Amino acid sequence: MNHDIYEKINELYDRRREVELGGGDEKVAKQHEKGKLTARERIDLLLDPGSFVEINPFIQHRCNDFGLSDKTGPGDGVVTGYGKVNGKPIYLFSQDFTVFGGALGEMHAMKIAAVMDLAAKNGTPFVGLNDSGGARIQEGVVSLDGYGQIFYRNTIYSGVIPQISVILGPCAGGAVYSPAITDFVFMVEKTSQMFITGPKVIETVTGEKISSEDLGGAKVHNTISGNAHFSGSTEEDVLLQVRNLLSYLPQNNEEKPPVTSVPNSDDYRPDLTDSIPFDAVRPYDVRTVINQVVDEQSFLEVQKDFAKNIVIGLARIKGEVVGLVCNQPKYMAGGLDIDSSDKAARFIRFCDSFQIPLITFEDVTGFFPGIKQEHGGIIRHGAKILFAYSEATVPKITVILRKAYGGAYVALNSKSIGADLVFAWPNAEIAVMGPQGAANIIFAKEIQESPNPEQTRAEKIEEYRKKFANPYVAASQGMVDDVIDPRDTRIKLTQALEMLRTKKENRPAKKHGNIPL
Repeated sequence: MNHDIYEKINELYDRRREVELGGGDEKVAKQHEKGKLTARERIDLLLDPGSFVEINPFIQHRCNDFGLSDKTGPGDGVVTGYGKVNGKPIYLFSQDFTVFGGALGEMHAMKIAAVMDLAAKNGTPFVGLNDSGGARIQEGVVSLDGYGQIFYRNTIYSGVIPQISVILGPCAGGAVYSPAITDFVFMVEKTSQMFITGPKVIETVTGEKISSEDLGGAKVHNTISGNAHFSGSTEEDVLLQVRNLLSYLPQNNEEKPPVTSVPNSDDYRPDLTDSIPFDAVRPYDVRTVINQVVDEQSFLEVQKDFAKNIVIGLARIKGEVVGLVCNQPKYMAGGLDIDSSDKAARFIRFCDSFQIPLITFEDVTGFFPGIKQEHGGIIRHGAKILFAYSEATVPKITVILRKAYGGAYVALNSKSIGADLVFAWPNAEIAVMGPQGAANIIFAKEIQESPNPEQTRAEKIEEYRKKFANPYVAASQGMVDDVIDPRDTRIKLTQALEMLRTKKENRPAKKHGNIPL
């Protein structure tokens, strides 16, 4: 027996155990005290059991300055590798806060960049589990260069492989830009934060006092800033949400999303006649329509607490994944403003990148009026929706549920900007503006000179509604492909998706367009 080889093998296992211990028991205990899991515990929760394969476990930093020469950091503060989620491969990194506070140095960044390259070469989704104190100050400019290496790959691989960021602790300074470039950002309530400059710096520079949570917590980014897409109360909850999201996505931009098998009895006709008030000004929740049309419990809403006047998300119709963009009359009468334009445009472009058909449920009064909106650049932001829909080559279907007025009608996937099919319910009103406003302008003189102005106004509103604000006028001009029974919405969408499954549409050769950002 060759005892020397067994000694070497034992040394290998000893070294591996040392790496797996991270910053040691004391630091692991501190991590748990904060309600946080360790880097490896997170990986175990995210991936299918026993599927994780680690890459570069023995990498160490090369810095000898500021007392780092005598400090070893197992794995240099990050665990990288690949594994499976729902039986399909993904690549990932998980920052280890117990080693150098998860701070990013030269070799730490090199590990992440190497695993990102592997994900791109193999056409596989990439997930980043972020928990870091930021750049490793002791390493100076090489740590900043490391961030640049990651940002560059986030950008170049955008639209090639799905990229998901999970914020599981602090994420400050340069560290926040990588998540911002990725497709989806998840945050944990109370324990994760994102900000460019922390509360102390802000107080020093501007005198404003604020806590870390109020500055950049999960609630802030999921409701006010729109920088995050999902949140959960615990890390376990958030990582389960990531697994669920991945079940809707293709592995890369050359694949179509996974199709789930459904029973033939799934050809039901939901009775949507009572879902929407006939009176065009009465609010309702568009989710009641969504949930009746898509496969049961398949709607995964994205950014549900941000820009609530538009509802976006992924769902399945007869097992096939679709992206939904829906006006929400429950908020701001479903009008489009700056935030909802940004929210919708980015989601449209994501779906187009990954071959996910787009379905638009439309009930829109127009772009939201006001000085704040105009000065905030609603023209530029609203143009993003137009740009995103026009640019998209995936199957694009619109269902006009109730109102479709003015520029917002054009922007929301009208025939003129490339919709493949536009359906309208029989109560739909499609016009340059609402009947009330239009009648007041067109018949102003008649109303003014009438002995009974209010009665004349009501008559003229009804006259305008009958003459212009109905789906048959648009249908007669070919701008609506069919006026449908609301109860047939699911069947019509199923047929449309089947018909458009082999759609191919080319665009002029160019480097890329210049979206109005």
